[in-house]
Amino acid sequence: MTTTAAPATAPFRFFDVHVVRTQRLSTSMIRVTFGGDRLAELVSGGRDQRFKLFLPQPHQDRPVFADMGDGWYTAWRAQDPAERPFMRSYTIREQRHDPAEFDVDFALHGAGTTAAGGPAARWAVGARPGDRLCVLAPAVEDNGGVDFRPPAGTDWILLTGDETALPAIAGILSWLSPGTRAKVWIEVAHEDDRQHLPTFADADITWLVRDGHGHGDTGTARREPVLDALRAAELPEGTPYAWIAGEAGTVKAVRRHLVGERGIDRRAVKFTGYWRRGATEEDLLAELTAGTATTDED
Repeated sequence: MTTTAAPATAPFRFFDVHVVRTQRLSTSMIRVTFGGDRLAELVSGGRDQRFKLFLPQPHQDRPVFADMGDGWYTAWRAQDPAERPFMRSYTIREQRHDPAEFDVDFALHGAGTTAAGGPAARWAVGARPGDRLCVLAPAVEDNGGVDFRPPAGTDWILLTGDETALPAIAGILSWLSPGTRAKVWIEVAHEDDRQHLPTFADADITWLVRDGHGHGDTGTARREPVLDALRAAELPEGTPYAWIAGEAGTVKAVRRHLVGERGIDRRAVKFTGYWRRGATEEDLLAELTAGTATTDED
């Protein structure tokens, strides 16, 4: 199995991009392909490679920044919220070089059928060729935007996530070396959200379909399909490396199960909350900023 260490820096650059085409993959997912003049300089590390996507306000035809230099984040936070671009974190699903373009899969969260979904999901539903965005993306392959890094001595891989983590899981599976053992649980909203996930790994993939029930529904629906499935699963022998992503509450519960009930070394469990029930990314960024400020004052 290939292993990699985390880099010391995260060399990212701003790229102006435009929509090349869109494809409806399923009830819950749209793929948007982006192109751009400088995309030959964008270098994805594969796996769960994340980047920042900036969306314009509804009255704008492109994102408007006060500053795109080293101090961009401070300037972005200080912008008028009515003018400030929406910032979202996404995964590069696939990158191609001839022509230079990359795909991003958007989980819709009900956008397109109701008023549900956040700014990115609603934008993706209405995206048309030529629409302009901006991304903050890697310029070197070994960058700080890749979290899936199994250490030497790993015997098998455990992956879990919901539809928001599906693009990253797909990237990880395509990256794994031939013969690598992997146990995978993926929660999706609809039966047609299942995807073919090419991999050279010896992967056992279990799809958990909510059948129209939302995350966290009670009653006859299981509240945590991934957690329930894991509790009932027989896991392989040997030393695992676990990668968990999706809704923050579910991610924490799965991590507690793996570390507390399964005895997996906490250092071998990488967990990331891609979203949280009842919170926008703006809410989460505000919390992060406030936490950083508190730490700096302590």
